[in-house]
Amino acid sequence: MPAIDTATTGKTTAAVPEGEVCTITLPVIGMSCAACQSHVERALRSTSGVSDATVNLLTNSARVSFNPAIAKPEDLIASVRESGYDATLPVDSGTAPVETAADEGPLRAKALFTLAGGVLVMLLMNAHHWFAPLAPLLFEISPRTLEYVMLAITLAGMIWGGGIIYRQAWTAALHGGTNMNTLVALGTGAALAYSVAATTMPGVFRRHGLHADVYYDAVLLILAFLLLGRWLDARAKRRTLDALHEFMKLQPQSARVLREGREMEVPLAQVVAGDLVVLRPGERVPVDGIVLSGVTSIDESLITGESVPVTRKSGDRVIGGSLNFDGAIEYRASSVGADSVLGQMMRLVEEAQSSRAPMQKLADRVSAVFVPVVLGLAAATFLIWIFAGGGSGRAFAVAVAVLVIACPCAMGLAVPAALTVAIGRGAQLGILFKGGESLERLARIDTLVLDKTGTLTEGKPEVVAVQVLNGASENEVLALAAALEQRSEHPLARAILAAAAKRGLTIAAADDIRALPGKGIQGSVAGQRIAAGNCALLGDLGVSIPAGIATEPGTTTMYVARDNTLLGVIEARDTLRATASAAIAGLRRLGIRSAMLTGDTPATAEAIARAAGIDQVWAGLLPDQKLDKIRELQSQGHRVAMAGDGINDAAAISQADAGLAMGTGADLTREAGDAILLYGEPRQILDAVLLARQALRVMRQNLGWAFGYNLLGIPIAAGVLYPAFGILLSPAIASAAMALSSVSVLSNSLRLRGFTPR
Repeated sequence: MPAIDTATTGKTTAAVPEGEVCTITLPVIGMSCAACQSHVERALRSTSGVSDATVNLLTNSARVSFNPAIAKPEDLIASVRESGYDATLPVDSGTAPVETAADEGPLRAKALFTLAGGVLVMLLMNAHHWFAPLAPLLFEISPRTLEYVMLAITLAGMIWGGGIIYRQAWTAALHGGTNMNTLVALGTGAALAYSVAATTMPGVFRRHGLHADVYYDAVLLILAFLLLGRWLDARAKRRTLDALHEFMKLQPQSARVLREGREMEVPLAQVVAGDLVVLRPGERVPVDGIVLSGVTSIDESLITGESVPVTRKSGDRVIGGSLNFDGAIEYRASSVGADSVLGQMMRLVEEAQSSRAPMQKLADRVSAVFVPVVLGLAAATFLIWIFAGGGSGRAFAVAVAVLVIACPCAMGLAVPAALTVAIGRGAQLGILFKGGESLERLARIDTLVLDKTGTLTEGKPEVVAVQVLNGASENEVLALAAALEQRSEHPLARAILAAAAKRGLTIAAADDIRALPGKGIQGSVAGQRIAAGNCALLGDLGVSIPAGIATEPGTTTMYVARDNTLLGVIEARDTLRATASAAIAGLRRLGIRSAMLTGDTPATAEAIARAAGIDQVWAGLLPDQKLDKIRELQSQGHRVAMAGDGINDAAAISQADAGLAMGTGADLTREAGDAILLYGEPRQILDAVLLARQALRVMRQNLGWAFGYNLLGIPIAAGVLYPAFGILLSPAIASAAMALSSVSVLSNSLRLRGFTPR
């Protein structure tokens, strides 16, 4: 069985426990329009054991959630094949992006060949008018002979150039389905049949008062413009997936490992956690790991956003995909493949690009019935023209034009194209959106709520003062607090440990440690009960705070008590992030109000809020109170985004309409947010909102173009302008317009690649 992603853990495993819901991404072959997408999706969702399926026309892939105890990947492939298409097992669904752009070379060759044939046939059809002065020999060739020459050229173009279109249409028909290929195949097939009859039996036409017109040029030009459109689509699709390809380029193909005492180069897939990896200057780090020996400088801008190289020595962590500059090191591999930071980034981007935005639902509903409706409109158009006395030839040409101008491709690509480019551009900027729904929600927010520590501030506080009471010393207070905080990852705990180390204090061991979220920590040191935390913790313990204690504005305070006796107060100061005030000002210009939720004291919170320009502050909150504040804002009709560290604020982030998780943790998928801001800078919040809003605008433009094109194009092709203006579209012009619609949608989406943060 191929590697599959478990929906509960997000990690790739070779074997999945029975009954667990898993997700797999299958490459799908043969899709060409939104109708194809709908057929494949319905087939997968009707498969026993499948809980959800999302098919992406842009990436030619299907992301399927299923119960492996009921369905196997082979069953999913069988369902796709039964619907008239094909699918294959992914080589590695956890790390490799699905290759979606069609082979551009053959498409271009077929398009140019068919276009050249169409132009040649068109010239031959008008040879006696256009080339009479230059080529009198053409008069010696009978029109009948010329028509047979044109028929041969047309058949060559249809078989070699347009063969794939007819095969896909036939396959869909065998499975009771229709798609864009059905429209083109019916239109060109009918035009060919009419032309062959006119060429071989012109007398029959004349006896019934009909013109023996031929449409060989229209057949070839329809196919040529369609193939040109597909070629341009393939080029544009390849460019929309550049972000995934850029990530793939960062991953080396091999690694040097030490095995059995000797160095050997092995493919990256053979590296396992625990291997000793040798890294030389100028090489990219193949997998994540911990340095064992050596010192070097490494460019980690992939994750941190900082272009300045960082020093890595024994005990430090290195990230796969980073660039090693000047030193040689040995390190132990810790995370490989899909579990590495780069692997998780690639998977998150791939999953997000394969997701479906809510705006796509309208296009899906229309696409599901589009082709049958167009077939009915074409038939009705033919009959109306016949009864109106337009003649069979003109009625036939108009019906063919209606068939070929209707293009569900643009509708199928309108939202996925914009979504894919936006998510790819976001990844390049260190913003990992978790899907189309996340991006849409973020674009519509009107209120941003932020945590303080690590979000607005650097999250690296420093102890600036220690006040003592009841005969205690500063060193004693620091040592007792440090004893409780030795295993804590809280920023204030690190500040206290750093201050204790700076003073050279001996830190005793603590027992019975109990963390109290939003309040502090308790434990036993040398048989004495020690507590370190905020006012709420002291209140729970019945410890009063003397009125004479005054702390500096803007500092975070930690009270330290021994056996319910207050010993002192530790004051630490954090630094506002450099981009915080500019980000808040930029959000205000967008009409987004800001608020801070923090467990810190009101005085500290107010000081930070004033410096950052925050509109509203709620301080002294426990995690569940933060959650209540989010709900309160939502009940007032606000669309709320919450930015925090993704761990302590997980509940509030999950409750918010859009959650933004700050930071660069190794396990990127643990965050509760809709987007992960890898650099952890407030400016990324502004960038994420701006990108989401621009992507939403492009989606609306694309859908407007796709729907508007068909709403205007089909009636014009049917001849509504003919009575007043004498305007009719030839089938060839209709085909060119059809190709233009999807190319326009893709080109408009590619504008998002140029998004530049303010």
